[in-house]
Amino acid sequence: MPTTPLTVAVLGPGGVGGLIGGLLARDGHRVICLAGEETAAVLDRDGLHVDSTAFGRFTARVEAAGELREPVDAVFVTVKETALTDALGRIAPQAVDGAIVVPLLNGLDHVALLRERYPAARVVAGTIRVEATRTAPGRIEHTSPFAVVELAAPAGGAASTASVEEFAERVHEFAEQLRHAGLDVAVREDETAMLWSKLSFLAPFALLTTRHADGIGVVRTEHRDELLAVLEEITAVTKAVGAPAGTAALLAAFDRLPATMKSSMQRDVEAGRPTELDAIGGAVLRAAETHGVRTPTIARLVRELA
Repeated sequence: MPTTPLTVAVLGPGGVGGLIGGLLARDGHRVICLAGEETAAVLDRDGLHVDSTAFGRFTARVEAAGELREPVDAVFVTVKETALTDALGRIAPQAVDGAIVVPLLNGLDHVALLRERYPAARVVAGTIRVEATRTAPGRIEHTSPFAVVELAAPAGGAASTASVEEFAERVHEFAEQLRHAGLDVAVREDETAMLWSKLSFLAPFALLTTRHADGIGVVRTEHRDELLAVLEEITAVTKAVGAPAGTAALLAAFDRLPATMKSSMQRDVEAGRPTELDAIGGAVLRAAETHGVRTPTIARLVRELA
């Protein structure tokens, strides 16, 4: 059914942000993409071009700006972790007063950073499972058959006049608006479990595909023993932080992936861009040290990729 149009800002209209922004704009929402001068000019002139295996090929009209100065209903933070600190300068704190702020970054540390920087906002931890790439400014290629978003409302930690119940209701309504736009969205009650569910999959995927410079199909066949060792270590860390985990379930997930699927870290290496090694591998090692869990295989991979 139709939903009330929102004004949504997208900080970083790359593969993930461009796909979400395009879907929301196509569904009738006002989308403001926050980007550098060159990208903003292209978006203002041509809109967002999305070529998706799941959603088809379409062009969506969006607005673009270098900074967000007006109030919005929601903000998606979809820059790389390596660019986050500088990118946040594009968002004035007053523009997100009371807004839902959804970071879809790899790793863990960004959630606390956003809650500290935007205390009047309602920062909702989020994750996304997708393979999407910006091939040029304003041009997004979505190659995975899925785009799965998970949201977890904080349990009252955000500074807000709304009650926890009201906040939770708003998050569920927002999730429904995202579903209407075409995304596969679930709301999780346990933020820690949600974030570690993503990281426990992403860390092995990113570290191993990048280390061996090949798709996941090669990793799970030619380097299966190493994959199993990493999965056992990440499962131990995940359980230690209090999140559910199982090596068999992770392995089954890897065996279902398209053989040619690459990680974003691998693509960054191929393109000569900075990687999110610390946000992904470093986050696992820091948690392992805190909880006294041995992770020799993961530590070796991080050293070799550093």
